Amino acid sequence: MNIRSNDTIVVLGGRERGKQGKVQRVLPKEGRVVVEGVNFVKRHTKPGPQMRQAGIVQKEAPLPISRVMLVCPHCSKPTRASMTFLNVSGQQAKARVCKQCHEVIDQTTQ
Repeated sequence: MNIRSNDTIVVLGGRERGKQGKVQRVLPKEGRVVVEGVNFVKRHTKPGPQMRQAGIVQKEAPLPISRVMLVCPHCSKPTRASMTFLNVSGQQAKARVCKQCHEVIDQTTQ
């Protein structure tokens, strides 16, 4: 899964097509992501001990990960990310690389 929290993504399909947002949570077992400001649903809530105010609450619902694409921070285009290994100061690091501009998006040391 090449999408992580705090990545900027663009929605490819559905009623939210074309919208951009930041990933809040990734649900890898379900193959879904929750994106800030995208795919709002309305929940009708009753008052309870934790929630005093009853009514209609809007919140973001998870989107299928196949409907979103990573936006490269360097070229600002939707892109697929490839995984490569880099040699950084004598240690091997795993990095995500933009397929369009070939810039490193981020890296993690192993």
